[in-house]
Amino acid sequence: MSETAPPASALPYRPNVGAMIFHPDGRVFIARRTDMPGAGGPLSEGTWQCPQGGIDEGEDPAQAVLREVWEETGTHAVHILAEHPEWIAYDLPDHLIGKALGGRYRGQTQKWFALAFTGQDADIRLDTHLPAEFDAWMWVDLNTLPARNVGFKKPIYERLARDFAGLTTPR
Repeated sequence: MSETAPPASALPYRPNVGAMIFHPDGRVFIARRTDMPGAGGPLSEGTWQCPQGGIDEGEDPAQAVLREVWEETGTHAVHILAEHPEWIAYDLPDHLIGKALGGRYRGQTQKWFALAFTGQDADIRLDTHLPAEFDAWMWVDLNTLPARNVGFKKPIYERLARDFAGLTTPR
């Protein structure tokens, strides 16, 4: 007798944080994932996203977002500007259920933060923690972020571009 996987609706969401890092000129940081097609190629290719990651057991979301930024970008040159008032959930596409996120989750519920970048570009090091999650990064205008290849997370980036739009004023 073979066991069948539970339906996606029976799986929980993984608690997660996301960081929208704002440059002093109002642009936001995005990076290209190393585990998606297009990685290593021209900057016009690949799947891009803002830093994000899981919340450890008992970890405060504000602490988690700063830890994730450090792990993924190698910089501590950030501070929290704002916390999104809601948790934003997304479901994985059907073909990733049972594969992504260790196969244990249907998607993620995310607490997003807007962070101010206080350093220099040289402070960003994608190779601080290996294996590196990203292979390239850039600053982009917030309103162009959802139009980039952000994969199935596009609705989240559309919402964040609206909700964090007031933070794009240069500091």
